[in-house]
Amino acid sequence: MLETKRLILRQWQDSDFQAFSEINADPDVMAFYPSIMSEAESNKMAAKLQGLIDEWSWGFWAVELKQENEFIGFVGLHRPSHDLPCTPCVEIGWRLSKKHWGKGYATEAAKESLRFAFEYLALNEVYSFASVLNDKSWAVMERLNMENTGQNFEHPIIPEGHALREHVLYKITKEQWK
Repeated sequence: MLETKRLILRQWQDSDFQAFSEINADPDVMAFYPSIMSEAESNKMAAKLQGLIDEWSWGFWAVELKQENEFIGFVGLHRPSHDLPCTPCVEIGWRLSKKHWGKGYATEAAKESLRFAFEYLALNEVYSFASVLNDKSWAVMERLNMENTGQNFEHPIIPEGHALREHVLYKITKEQWK
Protein backbone atom coordinates (compact mmCIF):
# COMPACT_ATOMS: atom_id res chain seq x y z
CA MET A 1 0.00 0.00 0.00
CA LEU A 2 1.18 3.51 -0.86
CA GLU A 3 -0.14 6.78 0.50
CA THR A 4 -0.16 10.39 -0.56
CA LYS A 5 -1.68 13.40 1.15
CA ARG A 6 -5.16 12.62 -0.19
CA LEU A 7 -4.97 9.10 -1.60
CA ILE A 8 -4.32 5.45 -0.82
CA LEU A 9 -2.95 3.20 -3.56
CA ARG A 10 -3.75 -0.35 -2.54
CA GLN A 11 -4.59 -3.87 -3.58
CA TRP A 12 -7.96 -4.30 -5.26
CA GLN A 13 -10.92 -5.40 -3.16
CA ASP A 14 -13.93 -7.24 -4.51
CA SER A 15 -16.02 -4.25 -3.43
CA ASP A 16 -14.14 -2.10 -6.04
CA PHE A 17 -15.38 -4.15 -8.98
CA GLN A 18 -18.82 -2.54 -9.33
CA ALA A 19 -17.49 1.02 -9.25
CA PHE A 20 -14.74 0.03 -11.70
CA SER A 21 -17.38 -1.42 -14.01
CA GLU A 22 -19.21 1.91 -13.93
CA ILE A 23 -15.97 3.74 -14.78
CA ASN A 24 -15.31 1.38 -17.70
CA ALA A 25 -18.87 1.83 -18.99
CA ASP A 26 -18.57 5.64 -19.08
CA PRO A 27 -18.15 6.79 -22.70
CA ASP A 28 -16.20 9.88 -21.59
CA VAL A 29 -13.70 7.85 -19.55
CA MET A 30 -13.33 5.34 -22.37
CA ALA A 31 -13.22 7.92 -25.19
CA PHE A 32 -9.62 7.01 -26.04
CA TYR A 33 -10.17 3.25 -25.97
CA PRO A 34 -11.83 1.35 -28.81
CA SER A 35 -15.00 0.72 -26.79
CA ILE A 36 -16.58 0.81 -23.37
CA MET A 37 -16.35 -2.40 -21.35
CA SER A 38 -19.14 -4.72 -20.28
CA GLU A 39 -19.42 -5.58 -16.61
CA ALA A 40 -17.92 -9.02 -17.31
CA GLU A 41 -14.96 -7.50 -19.21
CA SER A 42 -14.38 -4.95 -16.45
CA ASN A 43 -14.52 -7.60 -13.72
CA LYS A 44 -12.06 -9.77 -15.67
CA MET A 45 -9.67 -6.82 -15.94
CA ALA A 46 -9.98 -5.95 -12.23
CA ALA A 47 -9.35 -9.59 -11.27
CA LYS A 48 -6.28 -9.65 -13.52
CA LEU A 49 -4.92 -6.44 -11.98
CA GLN A 50 -5.60 -7.87 -8.52
CA GLY A 51 -3.74 -11.07 -9.46
CA LEU A 52 -0.74 -9.19 -10.83
CA ILE A 53 -0.41 -7.24 -7.57
CA ASP A 54 -0.57 -10.55 -5.69
CA GLU A 55 2.20 -11.88 -7.93
CA TRP A 56 4.50 -8.83 -8.11
CA SER A 57 3.46 -6.83 -4.99
CA TRP A 58 2.89 -3.83 -7.30
CA GLY A 59 0.85 -2.92 -10.36
CA PHE A 60 -2.10 -0.78 -11.36
CA TRP A 61 -3.23 -0.11 -7.79
CA ALA A 62 -6.79 0.68 -6.79
CA VAL A 63 -6.95 4.34 -5.76
CA GLU A 64 -9.03 5.37 -2.79
CA LEU A 65 -9.77 8.83 -1.44
CA LYS A 66 -8.54 8.84 2.17
CA GLN A 67 -11.23 11.08 3.64
CA GLU A 68 -14.18 9.42 1.90
CA ASN A 69 -12.89 5.81 1.71
CA GLU A 70 -14.07 5.92 -1.91
CA PHE A 71 -12.60 3.90 -4.78
CA ILE A 72 -12.00 6.26 -7.73
CA GLY A 73 -10.08 4.15 -10.28
CA PHE A 74 -6.51 2.96 -10.72
CA VAL A 75 -3.03 4.42 -11.02
CA GLY A 76 0.23 2.58 -11.03
CA LEU A 77 2.78 0.50 -12.83
CA HIS A 78 2.48 -2.35 -15.30
CA ARG A 79 4.61 -4.52 -17.58
CA PRO A 80 3.02 -4.29 -21.03
CA SER A 81 2.76 -7.66 -22.74
CA HIS A 82 2.31 -6.27 -26.26
CA ASP A 83 5.15 -5.60 -28.68
CA LEU A 84 5.74 -1.88 -28.20
CA PRO A 85 8.81 0.25 -29.01
CA CYS A 86 9.76 0.19 -25.31
CA THR A 87 9.14 -3.47 -24.41
CA PRO A 88 10.30 -4.96 -22.21
CA CYS A 89 9.54 -2.04 -19.95
CA VAL A 90 7.44 -0.79 -17.07
CA GLU A 91 4.72 1.70 -17.88
CA ILE A 92 2.83 4.09 -15.67
CA GLY A 93 -0.88 4.53 -16.29
CA TRP A 94 -4.17 5.67 -14.84
CA ARG A 95 -7.94 5.53 -15.24
CA LEU A 96 -10.13 7.54 -12.90
CA SER A 97 -13.85 8.14 -12.68
CA LYS A 98 -14.94 11.27 -14.53
CA LYS A 99 -16.28 12.95 -11.39
CA HIS A 100 -12.72 12.95 -10.03
CA TRP A 101 -11.02 14.47 -13.07
CA GLY A 102 -9.36 17.85 -12.78
CA LYS A 103 -8.49 17.53 -9.10
CA GLY A 104 -4.87 16.44 -9.51
CA TYR A 105 -5.48 12.88 -8.29
CA ALA A 106 -3.89 11.17 -11.32
CA THR A 107 -0.75 13.29 -11.03
CA GLU A 108 -0.56 12.88 -7.24
CA ALA A 109 -0.91 9.10 -7.39
CA ALA A 110 1.42 8.83 -10.39
CA LYS A 111 4.15 10.78 -8.57
CA GLU A 112 3.94 8.29 -5.71
CA SER A 113 4.03 5.42 -8.22
CA LEU A 114 7.19 6.86 -9.80
CA ARG A 115 8.78 7.18 -6.37
CA PHE A 116 8.02 3.49 -5.80
CA ALA A 117 9.38 2.58 -9.25
CA PHE A 118 12.69 4.34 -8.75
CA GLU A 119 13.27 3.86 -5.01
CA TYR A 120 11.89 0.36 -4.39
CA LEU A 121 11.96 -1.35 -7.78
CA ALA A 122 15.25 0.38 -8.65
CA LEU A 123 14.10 0.96 -12.21
CA ASN A 124 16.18 3.16 -14.49
CA GLU A 125 13.23 4.38 -16.57
CA VAL A 126 9.45 4.32 -16.77
CA TYR A 127 7.33 4.80 -19.89
CA SER A 128 3.81 5.99 -20.56
CA PHE A 129 1.77 6.04 -23.73
CA ALA A 130 -1.62 7.19 -24.93
CA SER A 131 -3.50 7.85 -28.12
CA VAL A 132 -2.22 10.95 -29.93
CA LEU A 133 -5.77 12.30 -29.47
CA ASN A 134 -5.67 11.96 -25.66
CA ASP A 135 -4.32 15.34 -24.65
CA LYS A 136 -5.51 14.91 -21.04
CA SER A 137 -3.14 11.97 -20.55
CA TRP A 138 -0.35 13.86 -22.31
CA ALA A 139 -0.88 16.67 -19.79
CA VAL A 140 -0.48 14.28 -16.85
CA MET A 141 2.70 12.84 -18.39
CA GLU A 142 4.12 16.34 -18.79
CA ARG A 143 3.19 17.29 -15.19
CA LEU A 144 5.22 14.24 -14.17
CA ASN A 145 8.19 15.71 -16.10
CA MET A 146 8.08 12.86 -18.57
CA GLU A 147 9.48 13.60 -22.02
CA ASN A 148 7.91 12.81 -25.35
CA THR A 149 10.35 10.39 -27.01
CA GLY A 150 9.15 11.34 -30.50
CA GLN A 151 8.65 7.62 -31.15
CA ASN A 152 4.95 7.52 -32.00
CA PHE A 153 3.77 3.99 -32.70
CA GLU A 154 0.76 2.02 -33.86
CA HIS A 155 -0.69 0.24 -30.82
CA PRO A 156 -1.04 -3.44 -31.75
CA ILE A 157 -4.36 -4.01 -29.94
CA ILE A 158 -6.10 -1.13 -31.73
CA PRO A 159 -7.45 -2.16 -35.16
CA GLU A 160 -5.61 -0.86 -38.22
CA GLY A 161 -7.18 2.30 -39.58
CA HIS A 162 -8.79 3.17 -36.22
CA ALA A 163 -8.41 6.85 -35.22
CA LEU A 164 -6.98 5.80 -31.81
CA ARG A 165 -4.27 3.47 -33.14
CA GLU A 166 -1.41 6.01 -33.20
CA HIS A 167 0.11 6.50 -29.75
CA VAL A 168 2.67 8.88 -28.28
CA LEU A 169 5.43 7.44 -26.12
CA TYR A 170 6.71 9.33 -23.08
CA LYS A 171 9.57 8.37 -20.78
CA ILE A 172 11.19 9.49 -17.56
CA THR A 173 14.55 8.26 -16.28
CA LYS A 174 15.58 7.91 -12.67
CA GLU A 175 17.98 10.83 -13.15
CA GLN A 176 15.22 13.05 -14.57
CA TRP A 177 12.94 12.07 -11.68
CA LYS A 178 15.52 13.05 -9.04
